[in-house]
Amino acid sequence: MQSSLNLEGVEQQPLKEYTEKAYLDYSMYVILDRALPQIGDGLKPVQRRIIYAMSELGLSAGQKPKKSARTVGDVIGKFHPHGDSACYEAMVLMAQDFSYRYPIVDGQGNWGSTDDPKSFAAMRYTESRLAPYSKCLLQELGQGTVDWVPNFDGTINEPVVLPARLPNLLLNGTTGIAVGLSTDVPPHNLNEVASALIHLIDNPKATVAALMKHIKGPDFPTGGELVSPRTDIKQIYATGSGTLRLRAAYKVENGDIVITSLPYQISGSKVLEQIATQMRNKKLPQVEDLRDESDHEEPTRLVISPRSNRVDKDELMSHLFSTTSLERTVRVNMNIIGLDGRPQAFDLVGLLKEWVKFRKDTVKRRLAHRLQIVVDRLHILDGLLVAYLNIDEVIKIIRTEDEPKPVLMKKFKLSDIQAEAILNLRLRNLAKLEEMKIQGEQDELNDERDILEKTLKSAARLKTLIKKEILEDAEAYGDDRRTAIVEREAAQALDETQLVSSEPVTVILSQRGFARAAKGHEVDPAALSYKSGDAYLAAAQGRSNQLAMFIDSTGRVYSVIAGTLPSARGQGEPLSSRFKPPDGAEFCGAMIGDNEQKYLLASDAGYGFIATLEDLVTRNKAGKAILRVPPGGKTVVPAPVPKDTECLIAAVSSIGRLLMFEMDDLPELAKGKGNKLINIPTKKYKAGEEKLVAAAVVPEDGDLQVYCGSRMMTIRWNDSDPYYGERALRGGLLPRGWRSVDRLVGIGPDTD
Repeated sequence: MQSSLNLEGVEQQPLKEYTEKAYLDYSMYVILDRALPQIGDGLKPVQRRIIYAMSELGLSAGQKPKKSARTVGDVIGKFHPHGDSACYEAMVLMAQDFSYRYPIVDGQGNWGSTDDPKSFAAMRYTESRLAPYSKCLLQELGQGTVDWVPNFDGTINEPVVLPARLPNLLLNGTTGIAVGLSTDVPPHNLNEVASALIHLIDNPKATVAALMKHIKGPDFPTGGELVSPRTDIKQIYATGSGTLRLRAAYKVENGDIVITSLPYQISGSKVLEQIATQMRNKKLPQVEDLRDESDHEEPTRLVISPRSNRVDKDELMSHLFSTTSLERTVRVNMNIIGLDGRPQAFDLVGLLKEWVKFRKDTVKRRLAHRLQIVVDRLHILDGLLVAYLNIDEVIKIIRTEDEPKPVLMKKFKLSDIQAEAILNLRLRNLAKLEEMKIQGEQDELNDERDILEKTLKSAARLKTLIKKEILEDAEAYGDDRRTAIVEREAAQALDETQLVSSEPVTVILSQRGFARAAKGHEVDPAALSYKSGDAYLAAAQGRSNQLAMFIDSTGRVYSVIAGTLPSARGQGEPLSSRFKPPDGAEFCGAMIGDNEQKYLLASDAGYGFIATLEDLVTRNKAGKAILRVPPGGKTVVPAPVPKDTECLIAAVSSIGRLLMFEMDDLPELAKGKGNKLINIPTKKYKAGEEKLVAAAVVPEDGDLQVYCGSRMMTIRWNDSDPYYGERALRGGLLPRGWRSVDRLVGIGPDTD
């Protein structure tokens, strides 16, 4: 069964054209009627409608506040057919003194806090009215200053823009995301902006540099410090886009660090949580205590107590600026709807010029509107004066004529308006005193008309009037700058080694590559428990905030903060989970110490050199190639070099040959193969019959401990003659039963 589709009377359109038009229409609606502000009053449509609706409800600054739900109901019922929650949130934002530099709404009740701006109470609980600052937006509304358009259902009119007497866009800033466009205008100080406007009106060709003598930079409601270089701020004002760096302000009080103001839109509780997390993770040993002492008198007072007076407080704060929200970047992107109704990017000069143009047009319309009212009133007064001068005849005409208006108009050459005004006179206004009042009012209005006409005809008078009104408003609503502009260097996080407490530790490495750190140096690593099939391989003594370094069988070195290794109460964790060694590589030794600490590095081919730990440091998980090991060879356990003393190098081969020679004969290198320690025949090495198995550094008057399994033999400094010789010799054979050496350990003369 076939069905036919009747398309008669239906408009057909290609899907491509329809979707393009539909999306373009939606995009333009979002840009022009929702997300971007208008340059004249700096408001988005929902904000403008809220302010206008509140003024229509009589909620001016001096009046008793009403429930916020009443205002929201009027706004969405008359002007803004959208969600009530979105409308109320826009209203809340204009009431929060930590969000708006100059709040437009005065709220009573819970309107949120800096810690949680969205914690405001429901609109049925809060009350609101307009703040005094709103007067500069609404004061000239009924004076013919702006155009009016029908609301969404055509029942009433609403203003296209409010006749702002100040550039509210710059003062309070704004943010918005449209389709393909976004805007981020930071707030500024009223006194500075007013001063810049006066300068621009007097000097229309003023540059950004000239205006920046008045406007130092953005001024955020929560204070803090603007630490961007002046060149960056100038670049932003010149281009209309860029980023600013904001930082918390702090002072030192009784040895504590007290944070007194936070960057814009940063929560104090969030900052405390970030610092506390670092403390819990033992990443902030410099801090002992953290407190929030904020109250009504000091809205922001976060106290950080250093662990001791030796802590560099500026260095600590620099670290916190780098790792927490105590410093943040703010984006600036001044996309605004201009006077031509089109969105465009403005720089500072262009924005202020466009607003001055708006203000001039607004003032001209206000003066012209007032002039028309004065002229109309004078016209009526002229007619009334004629009536008073001929009062008897006027009364006679009114009493005798059926249609007195045309007769009056003809008799006394009156206009329709004048005749209507005469007919509307009350009997009590016919007194002689009224004639004198009319003449007095005429004189006043004539003077006002002269002033209005002169102002409208003179550009200089108009400029003077605009400047006077700007200064009056600055005097009424201006205040001191809150955000200090201090050019500072970029925050620097502390080195990882400074973020771990300094305690003595012993780093232990097992044969299967498991590492751990035991507290203290009085630890017997061999006596600790190991996983089945595993055993002790090497240990190194240092401090928890030093880098523990591990060398693998290929000669690559890896580093990690010793304090981050697992405790020796467990059996450690595999280093392969932290690093990425080459396939088949095994971890062969551990090292730790300060940057100047030296270690003897050697391969089982019998070659080695002295290395300084500073040269071995790497953050690369794949390690750093230090010791060149021949194919098939491996690294022997590194040996620490005692400081400030003469030393002997002890090297023992797999067949029990021990050679001891002066350490000065061995070079210090940053990387490489090194020099020959002990003579191992090359052909035998290749056959795997003889290799270097261990090396140690013996300080002057110290002892060499030779370990064979669980047995240990001591060779004293004075008894080393049978094994002493030049570097690269074969050395002497150890006694029978001691030739299968596991490890060598050099012991100082003062070691028990």
